[in-house]
Amino acid sequence: MTPITGNAAAFRGLHHDRAGRGPLVLPGPWDPASARAFAAAGFRALATPSAGIAASLGHDDGSTPADEMFTAVARIARAVAEDGVMVSADIEDGYGLPPAELVERLLETGAVGCNLEDSDRTTGRLKDPAEQAEWLAEVRAAAGGRLVINARTDTFLRGDRAAPDATSAIARARLYALAGADCVYPILAPAELLPEITRAVPVPVNAIALPNGPAPLELGEMGAARVTFGGGLHRRTMAMVEDLAAGLRKTADATAD
Repeated sequence: MTPITGNAAAFRGLHHDRAGRGPLVLPGPWDPASARAFAAAGFRALATPSAGIAASLGHDDGSTPADEMFTAVARIARAVAEDGVMVSADIEDGYGLPPAELVERLLETGAVGCNLEDSDRTTGRLKDPAEQAEWLAEVRAAAGGRLVINARTDTFLRGDRAAPDATSAIARARLYALAGADCVYPILAPAELLPEITRAVPVPVNAIALPNGPAPLELGEMGAARVTFGGGLHRRTMAMVEDLAAGLRKTADATAD
């Protein structure tokens, strides 16, 4: 397969010097049609969600086979390549692939960046942070400057949500930054902890925008340089589809009567 060229340097640059411009907001397309819709709205960069792609392919989140995920990302990147829209891909924990193979397969999709999480998709447990940092360093070495690496830490996802604390997330994020991550993503970090995290971490921080949480601009004011939505946009779209389906069902029942 001939790689679809992307501009990782341009994408990397979008993460920096956000003062006065608000955070970099990256909608999450789950298929080519949604990607084209976001591109038509004026977004110049997108970030695919593994959950949305999984659902669109008929899989549970975290169970999409690697081949299917890379194929889906390639279709999305190809759909908006002519418009110059850049795509970052959520490739979960890397599917157990050696760093060099992971990087080459990702580059073949046309993506210019990736999310890599520190949960083991098989066990659901957090990986050892030192081992994860070492692995990220190997991915960075294989990628060189060709990919923007967003290192996700799942301490808030896997930890005690009743008494969240930023200490573990900061420690992991700092390790991942030292390993070469361009950005770190403490997913589900409580908004009130974002300022503490962003002050302590030497690279841009990605925050997730949740339906009942702060808006992207507010997250930027709290220090986030990048805002993504996880599978949230796909879920909102499917809720509208379900409402439409229910309305059609009522119409069909009324017609039958």
